[in-house]
Amino acid sequence: MLKALKVNKLLRNLMVGLAAFVCIAAIATPSAANGPSTPLSAEVLDAQFAPIMMHQAEMNVREAESVLLSQNQMAQTGMASPTTYVAIMRRNQVVPTPSSTFYAYGTGGAALVGNTLIVRGDFTNLTSPLRDYATDPLDPPNPNITSGVHIHQGAPDVNGPFQYALDVTLRDSEMNGRFMGEYELTAEQLQALQNGTLYMDIHTTSNRGGELRGIFMPS
Repeated sequence: MLKALKVNKLLRNLMVGLAAFVCIAAIATPSAANGPSTPLSAEVLDAQFAPIMMHQAEMNVREAESVLLSQNQMAQTGMASPTTYVAIMRRNQVVPTPSSTFYAYGTGGAALVGNTLIVRGDFTNLTSPLRDYATDPLDPPNPNITSGVHIHQGAPDVNGPFQYALDVTLRDSEMNGRFMGEYELTAEQLQALQNGTLYMDIHTTSNRGGELRGIFMPS
């Protein structure tokens, strides 16, 4: 319950911040009657999606925690509860420029005990299917990149090196799905998680370098 409240508080702050930004931007932005639509429409949509992202992030954190409980990880480490994180994946966090997506969003929830990190998450309304690294590999190819959903290490303003790929299950279409992963983090990765320099991103066929991106933040 305490963890859920922390997640709600964090994402309520996100929603309030987005709403405030939208209100300020609307004052300075011409209406549709006065000219063509502007990129601010994406921020309006972010504010509308915020309640959905709040709910998904809370559910993903709870699911990640339940995996650790089922593995008896807390008892083995003597911890009362795991440390939890959320990653809100949005177009405007993609580096160096926002992606071409419009309605897409994603959320990740993670629970950490010792160096074991459990990740659960969702993505919705991608512009195109996930990038297939078997047919569209990096140069040189990296056999560890087995899906289009990744964890990277790097500051918010850079594209950091690949760390892990997540397992993906598609839903009703190739543009919607869930992802999951379980990893034993190195000391460097643990420090990056604590420093806010471990992030998730999603790569698609129309946004090969990244469509959505979000930093793991304490919940």
